[in-house]
Amino acid sequence: MTFQDGGRFEGGRVQSRSGGGRGRGIAVGGGLGTLVLVVVVTLLGGNPAQLLGGGDGGGAGAPEQVAQIGECTAAQANAERECRLSATVQALDAYWERTLPDLSSDPDVEPAVVSFQDATETGCGAASSSTGPFYCPPDRTIYLDLSFYDLLASQYGAQGGPLAEMYVVAHEYGHHIQQLTGVFDRADRSGTGDDSDSVRVELQADCYAGMWAGDAATTVDPDTGVTFLEPITQDELAQALSAAAAVGDDHIQQQSSGGVDPDTWTHGSSEQRQRWFTTGYDGGTVESCDTFAAASL
Repeated sequence: MTFQDGGRFEGGRVQSRSGGGRGRGIAVGGGLGTLVLVVVVTLLGGNPAQLLGGGDGGGAGAPEQVAQIGECTAAQANAERECRLSATVQALDAYWERTLPDLSSDPDVEPAVVSFQDATETGCGAASSSTGPFYCPPDRTIYLDLSFYDLLASQYGAQGGPLAEMYVVAHEYGHHIQQLTGVFDRADRSGTGDDSDSVRVELQADCYAGMWAGDAATTVDPDTGVTFLEPITQDELAQALSAAAAVGDDHIQQQSSGGVDPDTWTHGSSEQRQRWFTTGYDGGTVESCDTFAAASL
């Protein structure tokens, strides 16, 4: 997926943190990477609630360095991960402002976004790079360590590529939309299983990510007057679908233990994740992405 020639993205939208030491906890508010840890812990007989309860802070060390990702050109966004993250977030801002204009009255309509290295403190507790990308409802912030993309490809078989990375960000942004629209408050996110509210929350975020991707080549950047992205090719679409499959509960369970237990699912199968992303991508709407109204997932 390629940002349109002539595009330019202002700085300051994404915060960059480094040198945060070693976080002792895991924060979670709905995300792609945390299910990897939950599945492994559950299969080993542990209590995933203890893992997801947040941490008590990082260890002693040098102060965390905090900066803002600066202005980027489209060429930089196509070549550099931090710039791509910043540009993707701004494209998502523009899309959701147009798609759900009634949310504009909320002062926190745009989520904060933090790119961190190794570990950081969040409104949900301490997070480390092993957490994977996640959205934290208390501080309405998306957190991710960009090295997760390498892990997704090397350990979980994702194809990789720019649209795979954008899918991850769009999924977490979808959780923010769920926070604003009250889905998080209404859903019972404590349960597990292939028909649980937990899975419905995640599949809806996948569908929202597909909505954005399907519309991205027509969303115009109000600052430059050009569309954010060039039309998505079939090869690029395959990148996103590969990432969705890689974080399916069944795929991760199969890799971790050689078996599959739908009763423990929290995010949905590879097939479900790909299908709901595709539902959003193929002209989906907020209504058609209502996984809670679906008779079956």
